[in-house]
Amino acid sequence: PAIAPVARSLVGHARDRRTGAMAGAGRVDLSEPDFSGYLTKRSKWLKEWRRRYFVLKGNRLYFLKTPESAPHGEIDLKDCLTVKSAEDKTNMRNCFEVATPQEVFFLCAASEKEKDEWIGAIGRAIVRFSSAYHDDGYDD
Repeated sequence: PAIAPVARSLVGHARDRRTGAMAGAGRVDLSEPDFSGYLTKRSKWLKEWRRRYFVLKGNRLYFLKTPESAPHGEIDLKDCLTVKSAEDKTNMRNCFEVATPQEVFFLCAASEKEKDEWIGAIGRAIVRFSSAYHDDGYDD
């Protein structure tokens, strides 16, 4: 299935569950995303699998219950360590992980092609925005 674009601006109440901070001072612009679509995400505490709508924009991966709802979570990719296949860890097809220093997120796509597209899109965002890939401040 085609990945649908999200063209709108949301006034959301997205809070980082770890810090309680409001994302973007409460306003999250999800227009013109780099990539978007449905994935199944493993919940942090109950380890249940839930279908969520994901929007990759810049260095942030937002997740929402539906394309019309406000984001209820986000992953800051500038601190992301890896994005890679995780079928062996989850025993589920088309799964991958997004690892940050604080948490590992397990996500499953509907197909192998979609999984590869997400890994590619997130990987490109990590390279573009990761502090690990930027100049360390030393002059040449």
